[in-house]
Amino acid sequence: MSTKLDEFRKYRTKMNDRIGQIDHLGIKRFLNLDGAAYKEGTLDSKTKELLGVVASAVLRCNDCIDYHLIQCLDAGWKDEELYDALNVALIVGGSIFIPHLRHAVETIDTLRAERKPLEV
Repeated sequence: MSTKLDEFRKYRTKMNDRIGQIDHLGIKRFLNLDGAAYKEGTLDSKTKELLGVVASAVLRCNDCIDYHLIQCLDAGWKDEELYDALNVALIVGGSIFIPHLRHAVETIDTLRAERKPLEV
């Protein structure tokens, strides 16, 4: 059975591949800048991904929330730490963020369920 997260991953990969075929300097520059922003620097990439979750949440972009939550779990953030970061997003974003908070919690639950056999 396919989850919403599976569909997100499939669509993201398909469209990123398609966008990669476009020969447009501005698009290429932006995508390179975006990727570089999350590399190790003064802040470690783990922290930058958590910042990405909060920024995406405040901007109310569920696709971005999903992407950064995947990266955060890969980086080793614990659920309690993610919930604390989402609380910051809720305070900054206000009640309009609540539907996206539901989405974020569902995504965390789905990711944990996927990884359960791996985490013993």
